[in-house]
This record gives sequence, C-alpha cells and structure tokens, in this order.
Amino acid sequence: MITPGYCQMMARYNAWQNQSLFHAAAGLAPEARELDRGAFFGSIRATLSHLMWGDLIWIARLEGGEGPGGTITESPQRFDWPTLWAERPKLDARIAAWAWMVTPEELAGQISWHSFALGRALAKPTAECIMHLFNHQTHHRGQVHAMLTAAGARPDDTDIPFMPDEVPEWR
Repeated sequence: MITPGYCQMMARYNAWQNQSLFHAAAGLAPEARELDRGAFFGSIRATLSHLMWGDLIWIARLEGGEGPGGTITESPQRFDWPTLWAERPKLDARIAAWAWMVTPEELAGQISWHSFALGRALAKPTAECIMHLFNHQTHHRGQVHAMLTAAGARPDDTDIPFMPDEVPEWR
C-alpha cells in the first residue's frame, strides 16, 4: 500500500510546510495569531496547537512511546506560541527520523490503541494510520494557510512538486 519512501517524502513535505507556515505566522502580531477566524479550532495558533498535539499522539503510537496526554477538546489550548515555535522543529525531526527508520514489515503491521474520542479500543493497519497522520497534517495546514493568507501573510506554495530536495534547518 505505502512504502518507506512515501513516508520519507511526506515527512519532508510536513517539515517544509510547517516551516513555511510558522515563519509566515511569526510575522503576525500575537493578537492576529489568536484571533478566531472561523476555522474548526478558531485561531491560527489554536489550529497549530491541535496539529502538534495530534502529531505527538500518532508518532507515539508509531514508535510505541507516550503521547502528549490531554484530550482533543483541550488540544487547541495545549501549546502556546513560544512552545510551538520551539518544539515544532523538534517534532518534525522526530517524524523524519521515524520515516527513515520504518521498514516495509512495520508498514504491513497493525496498531492498537484506546480512542478517547470514540470511547473504545481500536486496531487499524499501520499503513492506514500513517496515511491518516499525513492527511490530518495537510488538512489542518490548509486551514492555517487560508487563515494566514486572509491575515495578509504570505506562506509558501503547498504543491508537492515545488518541494525542495532538502528542507533547510529552521532559521
């Protein structure tokens, strides 16, 4: 279904897009990042907070470690801007490191967890969970991109063919 190469490309895309959005958001006043813009989680910062919370849950499930704790309803307020700015590059590096280590055998496996959102145990194919991880990122980054554009910021293009061969370190 998916390959380690797919995971590596999507991890690189994740890092590239996060860097673009975070730098565009950093150019806004704090009040502009907090303004409720009608997105599902309200503000730019709250949506980025939810996204980081979700990424932490999924990478923990993939690696077998501890997640961030808290609930989806708490996720928009989980991380303030300074924490997001400091921790997002580290999380993107963690996702990339996982992507470079994942094996075809792991991709063919299954992940089991307790979903607090559904209130029950779930088990899904690992490949399906990985596709969800990357799709969830793209979905919420699209919301943030639209909010940033409406606020007058200029994030980079989002098209995969325009992605650089290597994502530079955060500046």
